[in-house]
Amino acid sequence: MKSVVTNALVFQAGWLCCVLAGANHLPWLGTATALLIVYRHIATATLPRMELLLILSAGVIGAAWDSLLVYAGWLTYPSGILIEGTAPHWIVAMWLLFATTLNVSLRFLKRRLLLAAILGAICGPGAYFAGYKLGGVQIIDFAVAMTALALGWSVFMPLLMKLSERLDGINPAPSRTLLTGLDARV
Repeated sequence: MKSVVTNALVFQAGWLCCVLAGANHLPWLGTATALLIVYRHIATATLPRMELLLILSAGVIGAAWDSLLVYAGWLTYPSGILIEGTAPHWIVAMWLLFATTLNVSLRFLKRRLLLAAILGAICGPGAYFAGYKLGGVQIIDFAVAMTALALGWSVFMPLLMKLSERLDGINPAPSRTLLTGLDARV
């Protein structure tokens, strides 16, 4: 079983690297760091393909959500934007990185969806605010953006926890290891 503390600390270090790299116009450094952490996480998973599917699902959700926030004009980023009006690549990488916590350090939220929603509504905007203070993101209309972030994250956290319950490649239910094609090493 992976260490909860190590998982949380590695995520925080990766998050900080992504934000500081984005803020200092070195976005690929943050993306590369996040992807190395994600690779290591998947390589040590019990069911790596299942864990990869969870991580990619979170990445798609995050890319769509953050791109919507950019498109709406509520957030802008100083670097790493590949397509105008979308989220930068390092933010998408950060969503992938965040997904590595779902079956490890955030595992306790799987059967506590109301708590997941409350923590999402608080911690989601809190992370963006910290990124704002570090120069990784500009918040255009603070009240509107923070409200949207709180509402979005209050939905995403329970959704991601339900996904992580079905796609647990770290501590799968015994029946999951019997599923064909999902128990092979990546």
